[in-house]
Amino acid sequence: MCQRVTSLSTPFSSPSGAASAPSMDEGNWTSVSQFVLLGLSKEQDLLIVVVLLVTYLVNLAGNSLLLGLVVTDPQLCSPMYFLLSHLAVVDMSFASISLPQALVHALTQHRAVSFTSCMAQLFMFFAVGNMENYLLAAMAYDRYVAVCDPLRYAAVVTRSLCLKMVAASWAVVIAHALLHTVMAANLRYCGNRLQYFFCDLPPLLLLSCTRPLTIKLMTSPVGFLVWLSPFAFILASYVRIGVAVARLRSAQGLRKALSTCSSHLTVVLLKFSIVMCLYFRRDSSDTHGYDQKVTFLDKVLSPTLNPIIYSLRNRDVVAALRRAGRKVLTWGM
Repeated sequence: MCQRVTSLSTPFSSPSGAASAPSMDEGNWTSVSQFVLLGLSKEQDLLIVVVLLVTYLVNLAGNSLLLGLVVTDPQLCSPMYFLLSHLAVVDMSFASISLPQALVHALTQHRAVSFTSCMAQLFMFFAVGNMENYLLAAMAYDRYVAVCDPLRYAAVVTRSLCLKMVAASWAVVIAHALLHTVMAANLRYCGNRLQYFFCDLPPLLLLSCTRPLTIKLMTSPVGFLVWLSPFAFILASYVRIGVAVARLRSAQGLRKALSTCSSHLTVVLLKFSIVMCLYFRRDSSDTHGYDQKVTFLDKVLSPTLNPIIYSLRNRDVVAALRRAGRKVLTWGM
């Protein structure tokens, strides 16, 4: 890793405050000790702060409530809800990686983060973000067994299997996140002003004096496989479910399958449609603005809506919520 200096020299920014275009000449690079996040600098008003704060509080409240129901209600002890409790933790963590920092930056003029903090945020973003995809893949397998082989569900989908899937997923996403973080930490940077509201790899590459093709060739295939693997597994699971339901040729069977899979399928469609909008978009002149809006949906809105979707579209969760409400009322009396 190159040595980092503590000063922030003037070539990093233009007199108007806008980020200057970094030179791609590796002879002109200067190490940095911190980055300045400018993603919210043009939108610093009360409305942005209120939206961020309300969204974050709803995220914490919804996921905490869902996690509490799964942990305390004995009727929510199936492997599906074990995986759902992990998803709630991941969703809370995912939003917490950037939202509190974004709130501070929106309320104050201090938008600098240290080099170490930026790399730590990058690592957690990749690890936690990809972990959500793998949990959705594990839940897809659970739904596949529940629909296609319901008589053997208890024997096939066990707590031990869920633990192994979760542990294996963490191993994969941590290794993937570590690869990207190490590569980013060893880049040479020609500037320190990120037109983003958190430390992510694409805006860091824009500041790099290192040839971006080098790191893209090393990280893109791995990242694509890590992202594609859970998506392909989910797609294959629902294809098998669709084939099994089609063979039944029964309206009752179709309704039962939809009831079993509707919550998970809604979350999957929301998640991957946002990701596809981010990574498979058309070229646009407002690249940074577009990416930030879609990333906001992916990092903030999607994790916030997940517990709401599972609560409103899942009869077991609704029943558990009613039981918890009755207990609270009983204690109050």
